[in-house]
Amino acid sequence: MIVFAVLLSLSAPVSAQLENVGSLSFPTSANPEAQRHFLRGVAILHSFGWKQAIAEFKLAQKADPDFALAYWGETLCYNHPLNAESDPANPRAVLGRLGSTPAARVAKAPTPREQGFLQAVEALWAEGDWRARRVAYMRAMERLHAAFPADDEVTTFYALSLLSAARAQNDSTFRPEVKAGALAMDVVRRNPNHPGATHYIIHAFDDPVHAPLALESAFLYAKVVPAVSHAVHMPTHIFIQHGMWQEVARQNIRAFTIAKELWQPGDSPGDMAHSGDWGQYGFLQLGDYSGARGRIQAFEEMAATTKHARAISGLALVRARYIIETEEWMVQDIADSASIATVFANGLSAVATGDAAVADRMLARLAVSAKMGVQEAGGAHADHGAAPAPAAATSALSEGDKGARVMALELGARIAESKGDREKAIKMLREAVTIEESMRPPIGAADPIKPSHELLGEVLARAGQHANAAAAFDAGLERMPNRARSLHGAAAAYAAAGQPDRSRERWTTLQSFWIGTPWPK
Repeated sequence: MIVFAVLLSLSAPVSAQLENVGSLSFPTSANPEAQRHFLRGVAILHSFGWKQAIAEFKLAQKADPDFALAYWGETLCYNHPLNAESDPANPRAVLGRLGSTPAARVAKAPTPREQGFLQAVEALWAEGDWRARRVAYMRAMERLHAAFPADDEVTTFYALSLLSAARAQNDSTFRPEVKAGALAMDVVRRNPNHPGATHYIIHAFDDPVHAPLALESAFLYAKVVPAVSHAVHMPTHIFIQHGMWQEVARQNIRAFTIAKELWQPGDSPGDMAHSGDWGQYGFLQLGDYSGARGRIQAFEEMAATTKHARAISGLALVRARYIIETEEWMVQDIADSASIATVFANGLSAVATGDAAVADRMLARLAVSAKMGVQEAGGAHADHGAAPAPAAATSALSEGDKGARVMALELGARIAESKGDREKAIKMLREAVTIEESMRPPIGAADPIKPSHELLGEVLARAGQHANAAAAFDAGLERMPNRARSLHGAAAAYAAAGQPDRSRERWTTLQSFWIGTPWPK
């Protein structure tokens, strides 16, 4: 049995891009050469550095062809555990290289612990619905953890399996996340440099309520794994939940640069797109519109170079977000295949510039995306007093469908307001708020792209209902702390409502980070 507990760093050819990736102890039955590559692979896997981890696991397989855990690790590199499954074929092919049947494969795992890891991925990559398989994987890791409760790697992968199963089941109770976070925190107490434990604490507590529990880990993780793009980006999940916009922008620029240097033709630009998206949001909240435009340019170059759908869709998103956040309204001719965000930005631009025909067309398109009738969205042919769809009707919708419905109601409300019917607009926006509050709080940039609480506050303020407007802005800030437009709206609304102390508090917070053109008071 060989036991390694070392500070891990990557060797050639990846050493040109990567340095420190954390430390861990993972004893196995491998020979020393295979173990060296295996440890590096596991450390990078914990930071979701898929491409680099695959390279290390393959080197471990070359050094020890019957080393089962080298194949186990590679199977975990082809699908993001917190997203929908996209590639079950490659993991199954990897298992096939180890052995033709589950029995043949498990026979190559000489210890109960190694057998447990292998049996868990056998459940994960079996046939059947991917959601059910992720739950089965979590149950297998639960059993392995019960057998080896003091093993940090068993504990850490069990924590991740809890997060993965919770996402697969759309579990909104936060119980799996809290349990996963507690398990990972226990590992960090023993090994503060563990790349997986620090990483999964951030994912576990990535919401406005629990985020303070992960702030220490966010700062720690950035130091533990400074050379993997996803690891450099990850702390900003918690920085966003605290409204720490300088850190959000700075870390994501670093993450983007690392990902860009590693990218090669044929690779997915996922890490570039993800960090570029979040970085732009940070710049916009700072009022650094030049920096935000720079992210659009980076996406334009990425889309042209990679031709990848992730880059192309990301470009549409950052362009739409820029228009909405800056209110630099611009009506454009858009393709029938344009994204929801593009349609929404075009619709709001049309309302703001008085182009009623385009606004109505964009609303009709949003209504289709939201799986609702134009009348439900308050369109041109809606009865003047028609109520939007009740919240109960949205309970079975996916998060994406709910977001689309919120945007449709928001655009319908702006159209109603532009026609002088503020009562209808407010009614629609309150329905949008109800739907948005049934969604999980955003993980990252505002989603929907224009928070419904914020738009409700703006419409209420224009209607002279300043106290209600302030309450709406504050409710939005509970979901998205330190969001610039909501802080500005709350400050102005409290001032108009005769509450100068509360107004001053919001102004002070806004001015502590805002570097753009001064807001009007």
